[in-house]
Amino acid sequence: MRGFLFFCFLSLCLLRVSANIVELNDMFGEIQSPNFPDSYPSDSEVTWNITVPEGFRIKLYFMHFDLESSYLCEYDYVKVEAEDQVLALFCGRETTDTEQAPGQQVVLSPGPFMALTFRSDFSNEERFTGFDAHYMAVDVDECTEKSDEELACDHYCHNYIGGYYCSCRIGYILHTDNRTCRVECSDNLFTQRTGVITSSDFPGPYPKSSDCLYRIELEDGFVITLQFEESFDVEDHPEVSCPYDYIKIKAGQEEFGPYCGEKSPGRIDTQSNSVQILFHSDNSGENGGWRLSYTSAGNSCSALQPPVNGKLDPLQVKYTFKDQVLISCDTGYKVIKDNLEMDTFQIECLKDGTWSNKIPTCKIVDCSTPMELEHGRVTFITKNNLTTYKSEVHYSCQQPYYKLFPNITGTYTCEDQGIWMNGELGRRMPTCLPVCGIPKFSRQLMSRIMNGRQVQRGTSPWIAMLYKNGRPFCGGALLGNKWIVTAAHCLHEHLEEDSSPLTSADYLSVLEFKVILGKHRTQKKDDTEQQLQAKSIIFHPSYKAATFENDLALIELLKEPVINDYVMPICLPEGPTQEGTMVLVSGWGKQAMNRIPESLMEIEVPIVNQEVCQEAYAKINRKITSDMICAGEREGKKDACTGDSGGPMVTRAEEQSPWYLVGTVSWGDGCGKIDRYGVYSNIHENQAWIQKVIGVQI
Repeated sequence: MRGFLFFCFLSLCLLRVSANIVELNDMFGEIQSPNFPDSYPSDSEVTWNITVPEGFRIKLYFMHFDLESSYLCEYDYVKVEAEDQVLALFCGRETTDTEQAPGQQVVLSPGPFMALTFRSDFSNEERFTGFDAHYMAVDVDECTEKSDEELACDHYCHNYIGGYYCSCRIGYILHTDNRTCRVECSDNLFTQRTGVITSSDFPGPYPKSSDCLYRIELEDGFVITLQFEESFDVEDHPEVSCPYDYIKIKAGQEEFGPYCGEKSPGRIDTQSNSVQILFHSDNSGENGGWRLSYTSAGNSCSALQPPVNGKLDPLQVKYTFKDQVLISCDTGYKVIKDNLEMDTFQIECLKDGTWSNKIPTCKIVDCSTPMELEHGRVTFITKNNLTTYKSEVHYSCQQPYYKLFPNITGTYTCEDQGIWMNGELGRRMPTCLPVCGIPKFSRQLMSRIMNGRQVQRGTSPWIAMLYKNGRPFCGGALLGNKWIVTAAHCLHEHLEEDSSPLTSADYLSVLEFKVILGKHRTQKKDDTEQQLQAKSIIFHPSYKAATFENDLALIELLKEPVINDYVMPICLPEGPTQEGTMVLVSGWGKQAMNRIPESLMEIEVPIVNQEVCQEAYAKINRKITSDMICAGEREGKKDACTGDSGGPMVTRAEEQSPWYLVGTVSWGDGCGKIDRYGVYSNIHENQAWIQKVIGVQI
């Protein structure tokens, strides 16, 4: 080598000179012609081999260029080569108008290698100074610089300095080549009788390097049919049968395929209930894929006829294996199978072509004999006393002593549920409640308990006599058909003002007295009377024996009385009774000279103003509370007396209206004194408690 100078940009640069070849392996550097900046020698040739790591290319540019000019650079030149191709050939001077000097041109290698060769011929007449060049490694963006035929990645490409990596869309996994995206599709199981199967991403290109297995598994007895659509595009080869991508089908012992190309396989009758579809793709190609639908059929079962008054769902001309048919009946009919009644019955077509069961029959709904109504009757409206669907019956109560509650038409219809139904009550049955407050016998008023006349028999059918030790001791009034309302103080021993509070021993037992209804005479037995035993006694929870506050008790009868012309309950009030209203008070209490009357007596007195009554009793330090109501006249004489306690005080709103209970005899200052009124427990004030206990509408 003659007159050769080489300057490396870095002291660490690896330099090896052998036969005028210089190896450069650093990421950047400087290359100068021999003797630069002096004139280069004649008859010289040097080659610089530049190598950088994979993932980079080499960028070369010139800072100074001054070579002898010649046609096609046949004298002196700089040649740049890479991968067996000449990237550039330069000669001449930058100051001259020539296309062969590099000027600002940058030379890029396609890969990580570049060779730069400098050559001079036998003369250097004008003493040309040569060149000064620089190179550097630049990153290759593989994601954008690959051609369409040689894509870096199937789906997503990610560039980094010195290389790149690939990733895949959701549902795909990267193949072992780290470039191709494939799918994991080896466990596709279809068990429905019909369905659709496609290649992944259909109608888009299917994934590469994948082996997809689709299995159709149906119950034994079905036969599967495949139908490929016309849009079929699987990579093929013009000379070799399906060497790249293909579909293979296995059904039982039969195999179909391989299939590829653009011609659809069309319809395939597999004659099997188990089918496997294998789809293989290699690592190349952009084909559109395929789509198929599958159906199944089994052995046919015989045609069906719906039962009389019934229907089938679905109703078809043909039924095949596994078809299910629901048998139901028309409204008002029930399915009968094996003597059992049901709403529907289902049968199924079996694989041998028979039905799982026979068609059942439809029987009209029967509501059975309607329930009896206590104190009432049921009448058949439909002829022949039918109890089947749409039959009608009518409930009524014993007249004139009972009435339907609620007040409805009483007509019930046999509905399709097999239940007697009423338009207002639904399936709930009515009840017969005693008619209250309407006695059969009218009365002549103005009779008196004290110094009065006897009451006509049957005009107070609600009054009850409490009877013990052979004589009456209190009165009461019938509510509903099993309750007596009376004064609480009647049912325990007399309480003196200075005595101790009552104990359980002071109260009467239900066995110590009787309740007599339909009673008129005091000492003689009446043919209309009914003697009844008490079942239980319920005192008002706020009863105070010392002051007679809430002086009420309810007696529950052991059995119901017979309601008739002489035994009838009294009504409860619809509102408070106004001052001045005339009321009737009935009882068997003592009369003048302390004599007991021969029969029931009554008086008619007005309701007294509460404040007037309070002022009258304030004179003797007695208190009138809000649960009390007063009745009588200031001049006295008309009053209840001993033995009348618990007896009813009644009135009615109009001449033809029912009688209702205003109060029960409670207490007073003597009997019939001037400016001393009779004090009664106010029923309206205590009505909520009464109705809560007896639990019926009266």
